[in-house]
Parts: sequence; structure tokens; C-alpha cells
Amino acid sequence: MKAIVTALMIVASAAPAWAQTEQGMSLRPVVFVSEQWMNAEQTFKAIFGESHQLFWGGGLNITQDDQFYFEVTASRFKKTGQRAFLSNGQAFGLGIPTTVTLIPLEMTAGYRFHRRLPPRTRAAYRPGGPARFVPYLGGGIGLYRYKETSDFAVEGDDVDEQHIGVILEGGLEVRVTRWIGIAGDVRYTHVPGILGNGGISRDAGEDDLGGIGARIRLVVGK
Repeated sequence: MKAIVTALMIVASAAPAWAQTEQGMSLRPVVFVSEQWMNAEQTFKAIFGESHQLFWGGGLNITQDDQFYFEVTASRFKKTGQRAFLSNGQAFGLGIPTTVTLIPLEMTAGYRFHRRLPPRTRAAYRPGGPARFVPYLGGGIGLYRYKETSDFAVEGDDVDEQHIGVILEGGLEVRVTRWIGIAGDVRYTHVPGILGNGGISRDAGEDDLGGIGARIRLVVGK
């Protein structure tokens, strides 16, 4: 965590050296797909056979002067695996179908860094228009709802919980055209308070529903 914060401070200190921006506010719809490597590695691997999972989502990205951004997104993960338990550090499946649904509602804000474009590159855009390659860094919070249901469950087996988590993110947006952008970023989420209270996550000592994710985003708008 200290390394991530240090990296954010180093890049932020370079902001005065970057310039090319577009004035005004822009509302930009986004859709994305994300793969997340879960912090609760043993728990998810025991249930699904692998600890990395796929999310789909969308939302709205708002930029001011093409420098500052605020983004609201919703995504969803749903998958059926099997109930499992740990014995001497080894997971054993019970063959009982278990469906896990995770719905993150997230809000992030941050800064978009612009380099001065050379004259030949600027000619492709109107004066004051956006740079083609725009790195960004930000952070925020999210509300995460986790639901787990299984066949033959008795009272207390199923889970339906939600909790606040924190987010750090950084990436690069590439302007394909003036109105279309493709962005790739890496995100770290920390979501305590949902896992670890029972079942295999308690046996594994895992209480963080977050992880490290890689996203590909389609951005529509200037």
C-alpha cells in the first residue's frame, strides 16, 4: 500500500509539466470488462477452481477541462461453483452448487495528465482539443453487495451482505477518434467486513473481498 501511495505522489508532482487540455465539462458514457485477482484467493479458488474472476459493467465519466474527472460505475459478477471446506490447508469440494453474486457500485475521482502536443500532432485536433494519449490517476469509494446462495442451505449458510470499500486506480486513455476512446487501467480495491465471518473464508482467515483488477473501458465522448 505504501508503494502505491508513493507512486501516486511522484506522478502527481509532475502535473505542472503537462498542459494540453480542453475547456468545459464533458459527460462520457463508459462500458467495461474487468478481470480481478481476488484477495480472498483460497476462498474463491475452493469454490470456483480459480481466484481470478470476470466482471462486466458501465457508467458515466465526467471530465472538467479534460483534466479532472469523476466517474460513477456499476458492475456485476455472478458465477456458480460448489461449497467447500478446508482441512489442513487443503480445500475439498462438497459437490453442492453455490452461486455467488457480487455487485460493486463505485465512485472515483482523479486527475488526467496531458503532455504538450507537437505541432504536427495538434493539427489532428482543433486548438485546445484533447491529447491522444492521456494517463490518469485517482481513487474513491464503493458499495459492494455480496450474495451467496446454495442448495440444501440451512439457516445461516446463505450470505447477503454489503460493505463500503476503497479504490486506487491508474491507467491510460487512448483517443481513437475525437469522440471515442479506449482506456486500460489497473485498480486496487480493499473491501473488509463481508468475508471472514463464517464458512471457508473464516477457515482460510480471509476477510477482504477486494483485489487487484485490470479493466478495458470503451469511452464515448470528448
